[in-house]
Amino acid sequence: MQNPDRPKSKNLKVLTKTFYYLKPYRLQLALSSLALIFTAGVTLGLGQGLRHLVDAGFSARSKQELGFALFFIILVGVLLAIGTYFRHYMVSWIGERVSSDIRKDVFAHIIYMHPSFFESNSPGEIQSRITTDTTLLQTVIGSSASIALRNILLFLGGIIFLFITNVKLTLVVVVSVPFIVFPILYYGRKVRKLSRDTQDQIANVGTYVSESLFNIKILQSFHHQDEDKRKFSETVESAFRVSVLRIKQRSLLIASVILFILTGISVMLWIGGNDVLEGTISGGELIAFAFYAIMVANSVGAVSEVLGDLQRAAGATERLMELLLSESEIVDPIHPVFLNPNEPITIQFQNVNFSYPSRKEKQTIKNLNLEFLANRTTALVGPSGGGKSTIFELILRFYEPNSGIISFNETNSQDMDLKSLRSLMGFVPQQPILFSGTLRENIAYGKPNASLEEIERAAEAAYVTEFLHHLPDGYESHLGNLGTRLSGGQRQRIAIARAILRNPRILLLDEATSALDSESEQMIQKALENLMKDRTTVMIAHRLSTVVKADQIVVIRDGEIESMGTHDELLKKSELYDRLAKLQFQTELV
Repeated sequence: MQNPDRPKSKNLKVLTKTFYYLKPYRLQLALSSLALIFTAGVTLGLGQGLRHLVDAGFSARSKQELGFALFFIILVGVLLAIGTYFRHYMVSWIGERVSSDIRKDVFAHIIYMHPSFFESNSPGEIQSRITTDTTLLQTVIGSSASIALRNILLFLGGIIFLFITNVKLTLVVVVSVPFIVFPILYYGRKVRKLSRDTQDQIANVGTYVSESLFNIKILQSFHHQDEDKRKFSETVESAFRVSVLRIKQRSLLIASVILFILTGISVMLWIGGNDVLEGTISGGELIAFAFYAIMVANSVGAVSEVLGDLQRAAGATERLMELLLSESEIVDPIHPVFLNPNEPITIQFQNVNFSYPSRKEKQTIKNLNLEFLANRTTALVGPSGGGKSTIFELILRFYEPNSGIISFNETNSQDMDLKSLRSLMGFVPQQPILFSGTLRENIAYGKPNASLEEIERAAEAAYVTEFLHHLPDGYESHLGNLGTRLSGGQRQRIAIARAILRNPRILLLDEATSALDSESEQMIQKALENLMKDRTTVMIAHRLSTVVKADQIVVIRDGEIESMGTHDELLKKSELYDRLAKLQFQTELV
């Protein structure tokens, strides 16, 4: 769930990074600013309309002046409605546009991060940041910020009109301002911290839901529903408790502001009412002054309420910037080397040592020296946890070795362009991974621009056509979430078709026939034999049928090479291989 070691940015200057996303929309910002200023000016003009209504209309008992004052107020209302429409539309558009841009940038950045990054940042939490946190920013940019700026303008304009109307009463209002600002600063700081904690807890909820639903079959097979409900309830309640603390602090903030505002206005009306009775000021002046005083007080209250949204957005921005400012440990060199994709490729491990970043105390690969010959097949066998899959991950350059060199045709992998390096490889995992989408899209995953004819040839070579007629829409059939509408063997054939279509120079097979029945395995073995010709193939093997055909078999134990040779040679010289052959391959040896 939540990772307690996740770094938290303490540099508040990082919040200014969001300004970068506003730069492309200067025109929209200018138009929304004009609409903002226009509506603020029109609103301030309403006070003068009220003053004229009372003094010239009611006090002078003039129907003409009364009609003029009412017409002025209606005109102000029309102009205010038009200005508000344009202001709301423009700022909402900017908010949606900026949040969309941030979502795209964060996702584009994250998918290039090194795999160990996801060991300390769960996909569920990252998903929460991309969705929930950007929605918070959209709310602030598209609404709260506009409301805050509008009320700041009304506050400044109201203060000016207050001084113009009556200096003595204005001083009463000004004296009350510090009593309003103090709780804003005091409670606002608490709200900001709790807002960030709330977002972290919400991310925990999203992570738990994602993990449970992703593994729903395992969950149900162990009838783990009651335990999951209990744990999820605890996670939700934890998020609720943090949210309640935030709501409590924000409610205290709003209540304090309202109390001081109403107290200040009451004192002002008492003093102003006495001045009207004494004839010092007119009733219209008092009404206008009260209007501006309420406007100023309301502006301060609105800003204080918006401050809560701004504080939450600040926490969300920090979380998003953490993702955007994260740097991948796997980077391209300044002057990369490119291999000829048509040349045979030999892979060499020279004195390679490696430990996973999250398990640095355990050395997974120990001083490995190994050569995968060009256009030859090498099988990796050995006990689970010995380092076979780690070798695949190092070849794919998901990780960098702690020491030693991994080279392709004597070129250090760290000197090569990452995209061009991986474009030379085709990877078929033991557990086939499909994506939500159509059969055509899944086969063409490694070559998105492939023609339908190429896709059909790859599908035929991988025997996908054997079950194609069972799909309702052929190649355009949707396979469901992660291909749940297909059997394990069918998903494996699609994964192999994907590799065939890619036509790689290096083929990585993690027991590619493990999910197939005997009949399907025979078909796939034929497809793989054709695919493996004239390619450098590395396979993790558990079945004798795949091992005996390898040009070279490497026995891996505890990150080291225990023995190397052909099947017959290893049966004679490797006690471990002989035992594996009898245990793991006993069904086939009978």
